[in-house]
Amino acid sequence: MADETLPTALNLPMVDPLPEATQKYFDICQDKLGLIPNVLRAYAFDIEKLDAFTAMYNNLMLAPSGLSKLEREMIAVVVSSINKCFYCLVAHGAAVRALSGDPQLGEALVMNYRVARLDARQRAMLDFAAQMTTASATIEDADRTALRDVGFTDHDIWDIANVAGFFNMTNRVASATAMQPNDDYHAQAR
Repeated sequence: MADETLPTALNLPMVDPLPEATQKYFDICQDKLGLIPNVLRAYAFDIEKLDAFTAMYNNLMLAPSGLSKLEREMIAVVVSSINKCFYCLVAHGAAVRALSGDPQLGEALVMNYRVARLDARQRAMLDFAAQMTTASATIEDADRTALRDVGFTDHDIWDIANVAGFFNMTNRVASATAMQPNDDYHAQAR
């Protein structure tokens, strides 16, 4: 790894040496992304926690879904924007730019998704994710109906809720530990 500094403000060094399966996962990240995300390095002090985190992330963000990878990344950015999570805004903002091919979309979602050029489906999805983040107890049948009205299935609504919920959790962990994004994210897809 090029950067051996701790990825958070906590003194929790990575297990050394990493178990073979973890090292293989990190090698895949390095090959595919050109880096090992600091969030993985942060969790690598406890391999069971890292495995639980990566299993949930991979299921929510990469498994088959009625939501595209871009839509899931858009949710991550909007939730992270509301929560002001520096790590996730940088990392997932880069993913939105790369997946959409539209740097303006990535920037708009980081700053204020309401100014982004979105279709009705994307707007409803992000409005729901924002409501979950700011006032989840106010969600009613009408809010789910608004998603159905633009073509989301109940399975899709489950996925929207779970992606938004996951990033609300990870945003809080990242902020509480001063998790730093990899420098490489800042220049990606610009």
